[in-house]
Amino acid sequence: MSQDNQQTETVEFDWKLKLGLAMFIVSMLIPLLGIPIITGLSLSTTLTTTISGAMLMAGEVLGVSSIAVMGKPGFAYIKARVAGIIKQYGPPQTVSRKRYSIGLFMFLLPILFGWTMPYAAEYIPGLSEHLLIYALTGDIILIISLFVLGGDFWDKLSSLFIYDAKAKFRTGHQ
Repeated sequence: MSQDNQQTETVEFDWKLKLGLAMFIVSMLIPLLGIPIITGLSLSTTLTTTISGAMLMAGEVLGVSSIAVMGKPGFAYIKARVAGIIKQYGPPQTVSRKRYSIGLFMFLLPILFGWTMPYAAEYIPGLSEHLLIYALTGDIILIISLFVLGGDFWDKLSSLFIYDAKAKFRTGHQ
């Protein structure tokens, strides 16, 4: 009898997990697909804002509800699977000096461009007409640079936000 109960619990877990996962996916799709469609329609600004806000709220509520439906074991399972996928495609812990230099250049380029853009806008062709494209390109380069720089850079970057973190410098050149 206890074996039957275990099988029933497994079936209920699978059912809850599938429903919760479906709810979570829908919670992401509502704002990602719905808001661009709503903003593309020729509705008043007030109505567009109201509907978009409602879609964001519905997505959030559905997302939290999906975690409740999955339960703690289901959420832990999904979290472990997603972490495994991210780790598989994430940056390696250490990288070569050449890759690190390229990544550092990629990291600093959009930051420096963002700082100098207000002062050098008249010298950059098409900047005022295509400001969004320049901004998105810089953001994409910055995000890619974090993967090029590797996991050690993530540790260095996160240590900026830890009060007690101390830098260790190697003595001598290698």
